[in-house]
Amino acid sequence: MVVLAPSDESGARVGFAVSRKVGNAVVRNRVKRWLREAVRAAASRVPPNVDAVIIAQPAAAEAGFVVLCAELGSLLSRFHR
Repeated sequence: MVVLAPSDESGARVGFAVSRKVGNAVVRNRVKRWLREAVRAAASRVPPNVDAVIIAQPAAAEAGFVVLCAELGSLLSRFHR
């Protein structure tokens, strides 16, 4: 899930929320690392002048990194104008 809000900053800011429902600390940190890398890979698709919060669902831990990158890329491309 991605939540976007307009920002007065010149660039985009991205934050991550991974709840305990995703798994233990090791799993949550792995998912956050995957999400950070996926955002780096899809940096051109992140809309400018927005604050984004990416909320990880429990299924994110079971999906692989490649699937997570593809899903995040498709979500961000919906918002890019």
